Amino acid sequence: MFKRILIANRGEIAVRVIRAAREMGIETVAVFHEVDRGMPFVHYADYAYRLESKTPKEGYLDMQQILDIGKQSGCEAVHPGYGFLSENAKFSQLATESGIKFIGPKPYAIEVMGSKTKARELMANAGVPIVPGTKEKITDIDRAKEIAKEIGYPVLLKASAGGGGKGMRKVIEEKYLQESFEAAQRESLKAFGDDSIYLEKYIINPKHIEIQLIGDEHGNFVHLGERDCSIQRRHQKVIEEAPSTVLDDELRHEMGKVAIDAAIACDYVNAGTVEFLFDINRNFYFLEMNTRLQVEHPVTERVTGVDLAKEQIRIAAGEVLSFNQNDIKWNTHAIECRIYAEDPFNNFLPDVGIINYLREPGGKGVRVDSGVETGSEVSIHFDPMLAKLVTLGKDRNEAIARMERALKNYRIKGLKTIIPFELAVMRHPLFRSGKYDTGFIDNDFDFEELNIMKKKQEEMIAAIAAYTHKKVRMKTLSGNNKTKSNKWKQRRLSNR
Repeated sequence: MFKRILIANRGEIAVRVIRAAREMGIETVAVFHEVDRGMPFVHYADYAYRLESKTPKEGYLDMQQILDIGKQSGCEAVHPGYGFLSENAKFSQLATESGIKFIGPKPYAIEVMGSKTKARELMANAGVPIVPGTKEKITDIDRAKEIAKEIGYPVLLKASAGGGGKGMRKVIEEKYLQESFEAAQRESLKAFGDDSIYLEKYIINPKHIEIQLIGDEHGNFVHLGERDCSIQRRHQKVIEEAPSTVLDDELRHEMGKVAIDAAIACDYVNAGTVEFLFDINRNFYFLEMNTRLQVEHPVTERVTGVDLAKEQIRIAAGEVLSFNQNDIKWNTHAIECRIYAEDPFNNFLPDVGIINYLREPGGKGVRVDSGVETGSEVSIHFDPMLAKLVTLGKDRNEAIARMERALKNYRIKGLKTIIPFELAVMRHPLFRSGKYDTGFIDNDFDFEELNIMKKKQEEMIAAIAAYTHKKVRMKTLSGNNKTKSNKWKQRRLSNR
């Protein structure tokens, strides 16, 4: 087993990996840009080294500087977390060449699955169902028009080189195709340095179901079931749960087998996630594979009891999986809400500033994976996610009830957060029924409910303020009256 590992990341995921390593008796080394000097992950690690760079993002993407720190500090392995360098094949290769074990898949798997077109082609050849569309990159609008006409509108344009909703455009008619194609190219070039696009049939309001899998270096694979990630805004996940309300055991294992087939096809090792679109006819189609630990991995951990971060480290150290498929059960239910510094009353606009006060919820079945504390600064340089709130229940209703309680008790002052929206989702009849899909926010959620919640909250705050003011005023008047009474007594005594 490793004695010391480097965490090539920041924030919540850095804290998560540091805790896992510490419980395994492994020392950790953090890297940080100056803007993060006061963040919790820097102080939680056993050692911390400052990154030199013009901008914070450049620092966390500086492969050579990070690996040099790893070698200088005596690290045997590097955990990339998610984001930044986690799905960078070159970083994986450079780490290996530097004598530092990359805690993740091999460079080939990262490379092939990082290209949407290569991944689609590989999956099609492996017999994995894919959404009808192109296998090759497209840079020509005329070719895009031909293919769109063949598969029929609506279609979806996607950046070939990336994900996270960047470079993605839905096109309902041909007259909008050219404008959307050019916009997708610009966004893709800016985000990934590659303006190539691929095109696929747009599945109307599917569910977004993903399968968590894990494989060791000895050829053993296990799938840990699914997560439903259909509550999204701007193609970014907000709320996830496991298991899904639409899968039974038979379909779960069928999708799990397909996910493992996908992993075998790209010579995969370590933890990974295969994402699918799931339509109303219970058909599922390969969407993409994330060759890293997912943000929403705690949902699977709560339901299965498997610590994915620890398993990642064990696998990278050459150990055999500590469990098999028969060991995995899904008898409970878990829900995760991502706590973003965003204003849900203003189109989810990101917010920045200092956290003046933070009180995290607790109690039975509640877990908080956080990267901030009171006094932490949330800057414009990074993703606005502050923490992940996860609840576990014996069934879905209990998990929802615990989440509603936890959201009510979560206190973050100094920043606007997405919590009011997530609380409204927990109370929404469609979410409670489990019959929601990726169109929930756009088609089903009534933002007027948020305005009503906001109005009630403002009225409550005003009432509390008025009551407090009245109490203070009465106390002041009472104090003045006592003072006057005492003076009157003193006068009477002096007159005697």
